[in-house]
Amino acid sequence: MDVEADFAGFVASRQRTLLRSAWLLTGDWALAQDLVQTALARAWPHWSRIVAADATDAYVRRVMINTASGWGRRRWRAEIPAGVLPERAAPREESDRDVRLDLVEAIRRLPPRQRAVIVLRFFDDVTEEQAAAILGCSKGTIKSQTSKALAGLRRQPNLSNLNTVGEPG
Repeated sequence: MDVEADFAGFVASRQRTLLRSAWLLTGDWALAQDLVQTALARAWPHWSRIVAADATDAYVRRVMINTASGWGRRRWRAEIPAGVLPERAAPREESDRDVRLDLVEAIRRLPPRQRAVIVLRFFDDVTEEQAAAILGCSKGTIKSQTSKALAGLRRQPNLSNLNTVGEPG
């Protein structure tokens, strides 16, 4: 199979998963799409080497995590604050969608490294060893970052109605 067809096949088969992970890392669909596009653009010139090392997912995810972390350090994000905020809807009972949105918002408040570990371990379902390889750290670091991230999520007041995060409900 030629490199171009292999790359196109990877993008076609993994695009939704990569977008979901990027959205969890950024909390914004437009930024998530930019993040995936940036990661794929950075992977393309090295694709034959990445395929030869059998590291396609790990490489692209690592680029996404590093890029998202770098974006968080930028001063200006091209956002323009609105002068008048729209009226809010009346409070209503929390739906599953509301709970998911609260969880995503709580994940966005985590430090970048902890956020990356949570996305990799619980949303992308990678092993501790795979997460360590993607992030370039030890398995022990993955365990400690996971523990700190879960503790941080448990302290979030808007998640008080959830079962304990990381434990069967």
